[in-house]
Amino acid sequence: MEEAGPEVQARVRASFDKQGLMEHLGARLTRISPGCVHIELPSRPEVTQQHGYFHAGATSAIADSAGGYAGFTLFGPDSSVLTVEYKINLLAPAEGDYLEAVGTVLKAGRTLTVCQLEVFAVEGDRRTLVATGQQTLIQIEARAER
Repeated sequence: MEEAGPEVQARVRASFDKQGLMEHLGARLTRISPGCVHIELPSRPEVTQQHGYFHAGATSAIADSAGGYAGFTLFGPDSSVLTVEYKINLLAPAEGDYLEAVGTVLKAGRTLTVCQLEVFAVEGDRRTLVATGQQTLIQIEARAER
């Protein structure tokens, strides 16, 4: 899979770095391609629930951001992105060394963009699909980010 161009990479990384939640969770961007973004979340007690699995909120948050940034890679330089809606199905308890969220654009439009969301639990060489979903994004005029 090809990497996004340097301008797109810089724009996505700059925006991602301003997300307080992603920083708080310890999430990191690992791949930025046109229409596809990967985000990893290392396992640590702060992102788990009472049974020791990754919390559904953390799983959903990285899925939402992966899809949002996947869409953002296809948007113009004077635009920004907001999630309009998303639905996620949790398929299995999420446990492992880290989670990998993959957002992939299914249909890019002038205003609305639809993405597929997948989250995998990774432990050693084993990669298990633990969540899947779909998301709708809206392309908006860029405004100053905080």
